[in-house]
Amino acid sequence: MAGPMPPRWVAARLRQGLVIPAHPLALTARRRLDERRQRALTRYYLAAGAGGLAVGVHTTQFAIRRHGMLDPVLELAAATAREAGREARPVLIAGICGRTRQAVAEAELAARHGYHAGLLSLGAMRNAGTGELIEHARAVAEAIPLFGFYLQPAAGGRVLEPDFWRRLVLIENLVAIKIAPFDRYRTLEVVRAVAESGRAADVALYTGNDDSIVTDLLTAWRIGNARAGRTVRIVGGLLGQWAVWTRRAVQVHARCRRVRSKTAIPAALLRLAAQITDANAAVFDAANNFAGCIPGIHEVLRGQGLLAGNWCLDPNETLSPGQRAAIARVRKSYPWLTDDRFVERHRDEWLK
Repeated sequence: MAGPMPPRWVAARLRQGLVIPAHPLALTARRRLDERRQRALTRYYLAAGAGGLAVGVHTTQFAIRRHGMLDPVLELAAATAREAGREARPVLIAGICGRTRQAVAEAELAARHGYHAGLLSLGAMRNAGTGELIEHARAVAEAIPLFGFYLQPAAGGRVLEPDFWRRLVLIENLVAIKIAPFDRYRTLEVVRAVAESGRAADVALYTGNDDSIVTDLLTAWRIGNARAGRTVRIVGGLLGQWAVWTRRAVQVHARCRRVRSKTAIPAALLRLAAQITDANAAVFDAANNFAGCIPGIHEVLRGQGLLAGNWCLDPNETLSPGQRAAIARVRKSYPWLTDDRFVERHRDEWLK
């Protein structure tokens, strides 16, 4: 049985390449959903020019499922996006987690709320073989178009064999893949699988490598020899790093798209790539194996007045020692990476 296909405009926009922030979770000091600020975040991303939203993903905190928040959080983002009107028209991606029964139920829930694809996390299938993983993916694909996902182990993912990607690409309603192993070798395995599948024109590649955003967007991945090979590009990003300073992220993405056809990459863009990686190291707490990744995102948004605090659902999930100072350092070092003035101008209207 073939699964549902996305609307043509969704598939076309995904192939074109979008900025898709991974949507954080706005909480009150009592760790309850702060609906006003959750809506404000969605409005911020759309006003900043994001072409999509990813909700219920790692940055939204996988624990929302244990707290009964998945349904209201998905509904709130979708409703707020609809209020933005057809001009914004974001592609909505829902995070899908758990073993098959849970994952299918989440996919059905997302489809009911109008989400266009499900970002399939395989962290709960840690000990499953490739065959079982493919059957799992096919079951979910019967409920919603698939957005494949290579999540780094430090964030709850697992190592996935090249054969998994070769077989996943054959699922007809796989529309895109987020490549986020934070590993160049494993990134290349996914790119090669898509290039060799014959479906490179149908499956859009998105970077989730927050440590290598600009490099991924600029690289022309040539797979095979000069005569029979194929060039594949990563066209956009679905990123936690793009949950902050999103207006600048949209501008960087557009800049990368403009220079891709040139014979040489400007040195200024390569400098920018290193600066963004440095900023990401502070926000994502790379020094402590990403332990403060989500609080780091929240801290930036708190500093801009979009969130009331940097609280997470788990009271023990906090900024690491020295992380706040690291974030302050990169803000001071690279003010051109921030969008504080843009947020300050519009924050009150987003918070209404």
